[in-house]
Amino acid sequence: MDQMVDIHDTRASRGRTVNNGAPGASNVVLGAHDTLNGVLRVEGSIRVLGTVEGELSATGDIDLEPSAIVSARIEGKSINVLGTLTGDIVAHNRLAVGGSGTVTGDVRTPRLQVDDGATVNGNITMGAADKALTGEAAR
Repeated sequence: MDQMVDIHDTRASRGRTVNNGAPGASNVVLGAHDTLNGVLRVEGSIRVLGTVEGELSATGDIDLEPSAIVSARIEGKSINVLGTLTGDIVAHNRLAVGGSGTVTGDVRTPRLQVDDGATVNGNITMGAADKALTGEAAR
């Protein structure tokens, strides 16, 4: 049976938001049994434990847990990969690939961390975030 994923505004106590203090920011979690086919754009952060095919975009962080199987282009502030990702990555701040993580695709980020045991296959472009990520560095 297909499961629906509810997207809610997640706030901490005293009216502060969970996502870097941005008013109205969301914290979306796709559970281990959830599947997303398509495009998900979030003003906030995304945590994936299930399966995604398509595209993920967040103004905050994107975390792919060890159970995540993602075949998508992803873009976010900081991206942490502990699962399996096939697709291009644009991380505006940092990409971290943990020991259980596998990335197959091109990477654009100003900072990269690859732990022992992790796998990254693809082209890696590093430099100043604004220039490297907008294509201005190639002009």
